[in-house]
Amino acid sequence: MKLTRLLSTLLAACLSMSLLCTGSLAVSDSAKLETIQVLGILSGDGSGNLNLSSSVTRAQFVTMMVAASSYKDAVGSYGSSLFKDLKGDHWASPYVKVAVEQGWMSGYVDGTFRPDQGITLEEGCTALLRLLGYDSSTLTGAYPTAQLSKASALGLLDDVGAVQGQQLTRQDCVDLFYNALTAQNSAGTIYGTTLGYTVTNGQVDYSALVTADTKGPYVAESGALSLSFTPSSVYYNGALSSLSSVQQYDVYYYNANMKTVWIYHDRVTGTLTGVSPSKSAPTSATVAGVSYDIGTSEATYQLSSQGSFQEGDLVTLLLGMNGEIISVLDAQESEATYYGSVVSSVKGASSSSTSSSSTTSAQVTTQVACTDGVVRTFYHSGSALNTGRLVTVSVTQSGTKVTSLSNKKLEGSVSKDGSSFAGHDFADGVQILDTDENGGYARIYPSRLAGAKLSGDDVRYYSLDANGDIDRLVLHEVTGDTWEYVYVSSVVNNSSDMNISASYTYVQDGQTQTLNSSKLYSVKSGGAAMIYEDGQVSSMRQLSSETLDSVSSLSAMAGNQEYALAEDVQVLLRDGSKYYQTSLSQINGEGYRLTGWYDNLGCPAGERIRIIVATPR
Repeated sequence: MKLTRLLSTLLAACLSMSLLCTGSLAVSDSAKLETIQVLGILSGDGSGNLNLSSSVTRAQFVTMMVAASSYKDAVGSYGSSLFKDLKGDHWASPYVKVAVEQGWMSGYVDGTFRPDQGITLEEGCTALLRLLGYDSSTLTGAYPTAQLSKASALGLLDDVGAVQGQQLTRQDCVDLFYNALTAQNSAGTIYGTTLGYTVTNGQVDYSALVTADTKGPYVAESGALSLSFTPSSVYYNGALSSLSSVQQYDVYYYNANMKTVWIYHDRVTGTLTGVSPSKSAPTSATVAGVSYDIGTSEATYQLSSQGSFQEGDLVTLLLGMNGEIISVLDAQESEATYYGSVVSSVKGASSSSTSSSSTTSAQVTTQVACTDGVVRTFYHSGSALNTGRLVTVSVTQSGTKVTSLSNKKLEGSVSKDGSSFAGHDFADGVQILDTDENGGYARIYPSRLAGAKLSGDDVRYYSLDANGDIDRLVLHEVTGDTWEYVYVSSVVNNSSDMNISASYTYVQDGQTQTLNSSKLYSVKSGGAAMIYEDGQVSSMRQLSSETLDSVSSLSAMAGNQEYALAEDVQVLLRDGSKYYQTSLSQINGEGYRLTGWYDNLGCPAGERIRIIVATPR
């Protein structure tokens, strides 16, 4: 999952940047262009424009060749070329020297290289064939027919717009160099693989290139980034931003070839309660009851037996793009405040000791579902808190303080595109938590609320950022996602005149279980919502059913009515009296009768199909 998150973030950012620079491109063109950019073969001007229709000079083509070769990191050691029109301080001089020494290109009989002269299709193909190891002895025919024929046979000319005698454009070079990476060299090997790249089915693995060429993580110790280039695109917590957003101790990554920077302000402050598997070589650490992988050697040292942090210390973790620990700070350098709903709270005895005395005090251990969807464990003084209580937690060097939070209501409609609510836009990265009074919670996103009308009782708390946008929103049973959903396969009433007793057999996530209860719930066989209180089932509510005509990955049709599917919809295959867990792809055919069970229970953003039962026809 972590790798997926990294690559999806990078790919989304790269695609956004390329579209900004080049306009609308076909998918294949975008893939080629982004790959050539990442490899540093092609880059934009000072404004980030790629100028794909501009012609390419001989000097520019040489620099592209070096970037597409094994010499790209050694060009600085080659010194100046000896051509009279390429003085030592000419920017292309060392690149030309590499190309000439390797036999890719040559100068003219008058001792010039003519760096500013446009390069033609046949000249470019001749140079690339030599890069691939094909010299004149391996070609049949005269120049330039032999060179263009061989280039065509190798696939170098695929999608190239120029014809013989025409000068190459930057777009032509994108296609030429991408094709060269996927072509066979004279030894019969795919050229890109000789440079360490992965090429499969004629495509260069772009995501691997982005990851390999992205540098980081680094920490902005003073609130400034150390970069050797001016970025064209800056992403802050995944949203397009600017360098002015950087704060002290932010974690950042950059790709110089793409002139792109990714910055993350993701921190966790709490008590360090353990490291695993050992203090001598830790690979993960637990802070506020949540375990985080260690992602850097610096953090490994800080949390090891040689480092300065010990169990019981109040620390701040700086997290990277995958949620891994990049560095650790003393909490006094970075205090934190959390908002959320109490999942559990227990008061118990806690012992501490010094060299001269020992003390025992009452300590409260409180688990809070925070607005970012993470359940954190806090240790504090005072009284235990009721489950479901709305709280704010302040973590400072002087200690942890958990305070009940008064409701702050807001009512209105969420826009149909999920971008605003009650006259306020949702901030980038807004944290939305749906809760109930029994400690249930669900992290949701604005799109989940699109079009919903919320009353004052639906909103428990909200906060606004400096722009007046909603950055936190705590809801009360708005989506129905805080409940558990089961399929009741049988109900047996064992009640007598003396006592009430019933047995409920149900299927949840493919597992069959039985609940013996001294209560009678108003449910029969079919879908049901199971609601808990203090860890015990307090009630069960029947779901509504519909016979479904068709099912897609996001919705189902029943006549003319469309129902949205819950993201975690349970799909059950019925075989007589038994039920087996299956998937949507297995039952989306003509061979089954489909029944959908949805939560028609009064939630403003509910009425999602939670369970689908497929019965063979």
